[in-house]
Amino acid sequence: MKNLFTAFFLTVFCSFQAQQFKAYQFYDKKGKSVKPEKLIRQLADYDVVFFGENHNNSINHWLQFKVTEGLYTQKNGQLILGAEMFERDNQPQLNQYLNGKIDAKTLKDSARLWNNFTTDYKPLVDFAKAKKLNFIATNIPRKYASQTAKEGLESLNNLSEKEKNYIAQLPIKVTLETPGYPEMKAMMGDHADGTKVMNFISAQAVKDATMAESILKNLQSGKTFIHYNGNYHSKEFGGIYWYIKQKNPNLKMAVISVFESDDPELKVPEKDYIPTDFNLVIPSDMTKTY
Repeated sequence: MKNLFTAFFLTVFCSFQAQQFKAYQFYDKKGKSVKPEKLIRQLADYDVVFFGENHNNSINHWLQFKVTEGLYTQKNGQLILGAEMFERDNQPQLNQYLNGKIDAKTLKDSARLWNNFTTDYKPLVDFAKAKKLNFIATNIPRKYASQTAKEGLESLNNLSEKEKNYIAQLPIKVTLETPGYPEMKAMMGDHADGTKVMNFISAQAVKDATMAESILKNLQSGKTFIHYNGNYHSKEFGGIYWYIKQKNPNLKMAVISVFESDDPELKVPEKDYIPTDFNLVIPSDMTKTY
């Protein structure tokens, strides 16, 4: 009886040990797995790194922090941070927080922070603060993107000169040649009003163009600019990446795209997988932050 119990226990234990709970896997453009330390070494050679994210994915945010931490060490501190989640007109408040002139509560009260700021983005901002790094608010103030969606890109011409400082220089080129934008058009359906469709795409474009301009304005020789943005803003080398390429095709830029998978081994997905330079595959049932 004792031997039978021991055999049963060992069988259950070995079965449990064999079960893998894989939290993430990085792949390169060719589908070869990449270890985090190698990823960080390679990223250090780029001028700009886009780290795409699913906004509510906890492991995605944790990896952004760990890669940033590693990149800081690899680059001997030659790093600039920037994010979609902060709007250009809130740069003064962000700078005051980074310089220790205001506390977190005052920042929250004075800037338009995302609801998940404390859990998902504050660690990155606090890292920049501790290391005395620049953190750039790259995005357009949301009211101007909303205005574009409702009234069209031309309506931005009526803004004051001060307001225009918070958006990319006009005119902004909007074309369905930009990767991702045809997909947005298809999402609207064949029967959608043509003007409304283009206004919707233009609202995305003015965000992408503004973030691209913000990055270009804040680049420094020898430093890597790591930018955190929703996956859609850089996937398939579109969005922000595309707009920067129009202005400076010689910059060396890397895109980390994110994909969710039901496969416990987190292999490269078979469907809807268009890889960029580096590709993060995470479990579809990973804990969401909201």
